[in-house]
Amino acid sequence: MSDPGVSALLAFIGGTALAALLVVPYIAWSYRKRGRFGPGHAVLAFGMLVYALALWTYTLLPVPDTTPEWCARNAVRVPQLDPLRFIADFQEERIGSGLGATLRNPALQQVVFNVALFVPMGMFGRHMLHRGLPTVVAMGALTSLFIEFTQLTAVWGLFACPYRLFDVDDLIANTAGAAIGYALAPLLRVVPGQRVEAPPGEPRPVTTGRRLLGMAVDVVSVTLLGGLLSVAANALWIYGFGAVTAPQQLHWLLNYALPVSLLLLVVPLAGNGATFGQRVVLINPVGPDGGKPGIGRMLVRFAVGSGGYFTLDALGLGLPAVALLLVSAVAAGWTRGHRGLSGAAAGLRLVDTRAANARTSLVAEDRRPAPEESP
Repeated sequence: MSDPGVSALLAFIGGTALAALLVVPYIAWSYRKRGRFGPGHAVLAFGMLVYALALWTYTLLPVPDTTPEWCARNAVRVPQLDPLRFIADFQEERIGSGLGATLRNPALQQVVFNVALFVPMGMFGRHMLHRGLPTVVAMGALTSLFIEFTQLTAVWGLFACPYRLFDVDDLIANTAGAAIGYALAPLLRVVPGQRVEAPPGEPRPVTTGRRLLGMAVDVVSVTLLGGLLSVAANALWIYGFGAVTAPQQLHWLLNYALPVSLLLLVVPLAGNGATFGQRVVLINPVGPDGGKPGIGRMLVRFAVGSGGYFTLDALGLGLPAVALLLVSAVAAGWTRGHRGLSGAAAGLRLVDTRAANARTSLVAEDRRPAPEESP
C-alpha cells in the first residue's frame, strides 16, 4: 500500500482540480434538477469526487519502475482465489495476545481497510444517487472487481507486469463495505444546506447569494475559457509550428476578448438578455416594460458590470478592477431587487427565469385564437 497521507493528498488535489472544471456544470444542474443551489449538497458532491479519485490513488499507487529485473523479482502473477483466506493469514501473522496485538495484526488491518474503503461508496450511492440496496451492493462489487482485474492485468497492459495482488478477499471486503455504507447513509442527512423546499420548476426569489453566485460564475467561466483557449493555442504553436509560445496578441484575444465577448455580450444579445452566469442560476433581466432589455441597456450593464471588470484588468488597471468588483458585490445586496450596480445603471429588474417562462407561456396562451364553434 502507498502512504495513506500521500494518497489522500493526491486525491484531494485531483478532486479540487476536477471540481474547478465541473463547478459551473454542477451549479447549472443543481438549479434545474433540484431547483436551487445547496452548499451542503455541493460539499457532499465534492466529497464524492475526491472519494472517486481516492479509490484510484489508494489501490493503484505508487507505481513501481517495472523493469525486467524488477518484474523478475517482484511481479505478482498468481491471483489469490481462496475465499476467506484472511482468517488463516490472521492466525499466521498473529504476534502475542490481547486486544492490542489483535489490532496491530497486519491481516486484520488489511481487511478493515478494504471494508472502510468502500463504506463511502455505499453512503454516496444511497444518499446522493438515490439507489437501492441491490444496486449499491452491485456497484461496490463491480467496482472492486474492476480494480482487482486492473491490478491483475498490470493496469490493462500499461505496465510490464502486475505489481498488485488480485485477491478475492478484497472483493468480499469491498462489497461488504458498500453494504455497510448503505446502512450508514442516513448520517449524511445531518449535513446542512441540502433541503429542497419546492419542486425544481417552481420560481424562487432572487436573493443576494444567488445574485453573487451568478456574478461569480461569469468571472470563473470567462477565466476558465480564456485559460483553456490559451493553453490550446500554446500547444498548437509549440508542437505545430515549433515556436516557444503563441504571439502576445493572440493571448490577449483568447484570454480576454473572445471569452468576454462570447459569454457577456453574445450570449445575452442572442438570448433573453441574461449573461452566461445569470443563465446558469436561472436569473432573467428585464427592462422597464417587463420584456427583454434593449441593446443599449445591455451595453451599459456590460460596461458597469463584469465586462468593465475584465476591461480594466486587461488594460493593466488591477486596482480599479478589484474596486469595481467589490462595489458590485456590495451593491448586489443593497440595491432594490438585488439588481446590483450594473442592473441599477442600466435600469433593469431581475426575475426568476422560471417565472419569466411561465409568464411568456401564459401570454402566448392568451394570444392563441379561440377555436371556432361548431355550427
